[in-house]
Amino acid sequence: MAIYSIISSLIFLTGVFAYVNHRFIKWPPTIGIMVLSLLFSVLVVAFGEAVPSLSAYIVHLVNSINFSEVLLRIMLSFLLFAGAIHIDADSLRQERWPVLILATVGTFISTALVGAFSWLLFRLFHTDVPFIYCLLFGALISPTDPISVLAILKRVGIPRSLELKIAGESLFNDGVGVVIFLTILEVAEKGAGSISVTDTGLLFLREAGGGIVFGFAMGYLADWFIRSIDNYNVEVLITLVVVICGYSLADSIHVSAPLAIIVAGIVMGNRGRKGGLSVISRDYLGKFWELIDEIFNAILFLLIGLGMVVIRINSTILIIALLMVLLVLLARWLSVLLPITLLKFKMRFERHAVAILTWGGLRGGLSVAMALSIPQAMHHNEFVAITYVIVVFSVVVQGLTIGRVTEKLLPVKKKLEQ
Repeated sequence: MAIYSIISSLIFLTGVFAYVNHRFIKWPPTIGIMVLSLLFSVLVVAFGEAVPSLSAYIVHLVNSINFSEVLLRIMLSFLLFAGAIHIDADSLRQERWPVLILATVGTFISTALVGAFSWLLFRLFHTDVPFIYCLLFGALISPTDPISVLAILKRVGIPRSLELKIAGESLFNDGVGVVIFLTILEVAEKGAGSISVTDTGLLFLREAGGGIVFGFAMGYLADWFIRSIDNYNVEVLITLVVVICGYSLADSIHVSAPLAIIVAGIVMGNRGRKGGLSVISRDYLGKFWELIDEIFNAILFLLIGLGMVVIRINSTILIIALLMVLLVLLARWLSVLLPITLLKFKMRFERHAVAILTWGGLRGGLSVAMALSIPQAMHHNEFVAITYVIVVFSVVVQGLTIGRVTEKLLPVKKKLEQ
C-alpha cells in the first residue's frame, strides 16, 4: 500500500473516532480513540465475510504498517520531546530523588519481577520459554505512559508534587526501559554465555550515559542557535531538527536516543523559558508541541486498537495474558513500594502515593512497539499477544477508573474544567 494511502487512512480514522468520542462518549481523547478503534477492529473481524472489501482493506492497511519502526523510530522521539519540553526543571529538581529512583531502580525491580513471574507462568502451562526472553518481556512492559492519566488527575486535583513524580518517572522510565530492553536483547542474541556481567553493565552505561551526555550537548547547541535569532518559525524548525536528526544521530552512534531527546527537550524548554525565547516564540513553540503531542498520541492509540485485527490469541495464551495482568500490577506495586519505603526515611511522600502510582502506571504504545520488535525466534507471537492484552486492560480499565480511585483516596476537590 502506498505511503500516502496509509497516512490518509490513519488520519481519517483518527479524525472520525476523535469526533465521535468528543461529541458523544466524552472520555479522555486517547482512551476514547483506542476503545473505538478496538470496537472497529472487532467489527471488521466479526463481519469480515459480510463486507469483504472493507475487511480486506483494513487488514492490508494494518499489515502495511511497520508498527515497531513507526512507533520506536518516528513517533517516540516526538512524544518524548513534547513531554520533556514542558517539564519545569526547577520543580522537577525538588522531586529528583523519587523520580530518579523510581525511573531506574523501580524499572529494574519491575523488569526482574515480571521476568520471573512470566517464566514461572509459562512453566506452569508447560511452555518452554528461556528466562532471558522473559526478562526481555519484563523490560518492555515496565515503562509507564501517563498521557491519559495526567489529564484526569489534574482535574481531580492531586498535589503538584505527586503530579511531578508521575510525569517525571514516566518520562525517564521510557528511556531507561528502552535501554534495559536493548541491553537484554543484545545479550539474548549473542547468548548469555558469550557476554559477561561486566560487559552488560558497560553496555548499559554506554547507552544510558552516552544518551544523557549527547542530549545535554544537543540541547545547549540548539539553544545557542535559538538565542541568536528571534523568529518563531525558524525556532520551531530547529526543535524539529533536534527531534528528527538528533534521534537518528544518537541511534547511529549507539547511545540511547530516547534519553538524549528527553534531556535535550528539558534543556531547551527550560532555557527558553529563562530568556532564550521571546514571549511570542514561547507561545508558538508551546502550542506547536502540545498539538504534536495530541495528534501523535491520537494516532498512536488508534494504531494500538487497529493492531487487534491481526493479533491471534489462542486460549492458553489468553489465560496466561489475563494472569499476567494481575502479576504485572503486583510487580508495579512492589517496584513502587520498595523505593518509596526506603526514601521515606529522608523525605515525605503524599498519602496513598504508592496506590496512585501503581494504578496510574498505564502501559502504552512503547510497550507494544518493543514487543513487536522481538525476533520471531524469541517467542514473538506469544509476547505480542500478552502485551496487547495488558496494554488494553491498562488503558481501558485503569485509565477510566484512576480518577474515581484518586478521589476516594485523597481528600481533594475536583478542579473545574476550563
